Amino acid sequence: MALSTTAVLRRGGGIGLSLPSGWTIAALAAALAVAAPLIAVLAGAFAPAGPVWRQMAETVLGEFILNSVLLAAGTAAIAIVVGAGTAWLVTMHAFPGRTAFEVALLLPLAMPAYLIGYVYTDLLDVMGPVQVALRGAFGWRFGDYSFPEIRTLPGAILMFGLVLYPYVYLLCRAAFLEQSVCLTEVARTLGCSRWGMIRRVALPLARPAIAAGAALAVMEALADFGTVQHFAVRSFTTGIYQAWFHMGDRTAAQQLAACLMGVVATLLLLERAARGPRRFFNTSSKHQALVCEPLSGASATCAVLACALPILFGFALPALRLVVLATESGDTAERVLPYATHSVILAGLAAAVAVAVAIVIAYGARLRRTHLMRGAVTVASLGYAVPGSVIAVGVLVPFGLFDNTLDAWMRARFGISTGLLLSGTIAALVFAYVVRFLAVALSTVEAGLARIRPSVEDAARVLGRGPGGTLVAVHAPLIRGSLLSAALLVFVDTMKELPATLIVRPFDFDTLAVRVYNLASDEKLAQASTAALVIVVAGLIPVMILARAMRRTGH
Repeated sequence: MALSTTAVLRRGGGIGLSLPSGWTIAALAAALAVAAPLIAVLAGAFAPAGPVWRQMAETVLGEFILNSVLLAAGTAAIAIVVGAGTAWLVTMHAFPGRTAFEVALLLPLAMPAYLIGYVYTDLLDVMGPVQVALRGAFGWRFGDYSFPEIRTLPGAILMFGLVLYPYVYLLCRAAFLEQSVCLTEVARTLGCSRWGMIRRVALPLARPAIAAGAALAVMEALADFGTVQHFAVRSFTTGIYQAWFHMGDRTAAQQLAACLMGVVATLLLLERAARGPRRFFNTSSKHQALVCEPLSGASATCAVLACALPILFGFALPALRLVVLATESGDTAERVLPYATHSVILAGLAAAVAVAVAIVIAYGARLRRTHLMRGAVTVASLGYAVPGSVIAVGVLVPFGLFDNTLDAWMRARFGISTGLLLSGTIAALVFAYVVRFLAVALSTVEAGLARIRPSVEDAARVLGRGPGGTLVAVHAPLIRGSLLSAALLVFVDTMKELPATLIVRPFDFDTLAVRVYNLASDEKLAQASTAALVIVVAGLIPVMILARAMRRTGH
């Protein structure tokens, strides 16, 4: 009987035939709720232009677009050169320290871009230790020498490149490991030099990984607020903040946010158009293990330097400077505790809600494999490609509309003012975090569910378990590790998030990221160093998870 029931289920297209409507409605409702802020931003783009928008369009909009394109191009270039180059070295060559570099090259991921920007500004400023040491060593006075200014657009690009190249490194390393040694042997047999083989075989096969890693780096750079604000670079994120808070025009903020979404979409479409109809995959069915080419002498020294310098400037030096500042004159633990408590509360709530929503959507899509459910998963994942400032505007607009409408109705009907029930609350901020980082939890939960064979579900259903019972009794224990990883990743990303927190947070409810931003804006990095170190330590959690996954899978 069990076999026949299972067969009927399989002939009918899977267990989705017996799916209660509740799962479908819940999954679609969750996806729609997550997409609501983005819909609100796009809707605002068609509103009549006000004086603030017209003024900004005539004066600074062109600069916003130019700076955003240059920021994206520069960040992508550095991330590709450093990420793909180091990935090739540690994958294809053997040299001293190679095993340690495989993991250490991920460390800059723990350093938010705005933190490294604050640190290098402090180090290279006129009164920073570098220029003070130069004047002391050579007897110079200020004005006797020229020194590059770090607070510029190229300086911001360098900061982003130093901390975002691991996206390209991680994906490229996996792509290089998956390539067959047969292809490289054939290329060398046909007369290709080693550089020719890299250029004509290895890199084309890794192009999707390079493009994906560069896209992640670009989106993170365009989403940043603290770095570009500190480096006096006019960008869409600074413009959105200015339009909303300084000029009080939410429509102009929506229109700027829509423009930023358009820039991100255009850059991604240009890369796909450049790729054209070409596809990059291995046509060989033979996959021999890669043999690392040993390096010695000058070649080994250059490889060590190429891997060590990104780690030094992207993590070790900034972290060491923060430790020194925290030891000398950082905030005490008592002063940091309230901000850390706020951050932990918000991050914990965001992680719990994001994982719960991810389970609903991912499990609903698994039960009913339709185009509609696949579309729901795609829509729910869009938030990660959208800057936090855009999501913040998209959250505040519908929440503010709801609050104002309810308040007007209550005044007219009962003479009672309800005030702001959602806007400027912890609920609004947690919702913004969930929209921003749901894709992280969703991809992790989907990966965990994908490892469970459908026959396990069929057996549970035949034994009388419904979809909810199967999820609780069967799936949840099997994907416990994936759920924990998803929660940790969302937790850490929330701890580091700055633009959405600045715009949506309740009054006088600052987090560690806001504390660091406020103090650094007042040139008090030494006082901010303790809070900054807490953020960095929290950022090491996903790095440890990735390192463990790399060792376990060999990638």
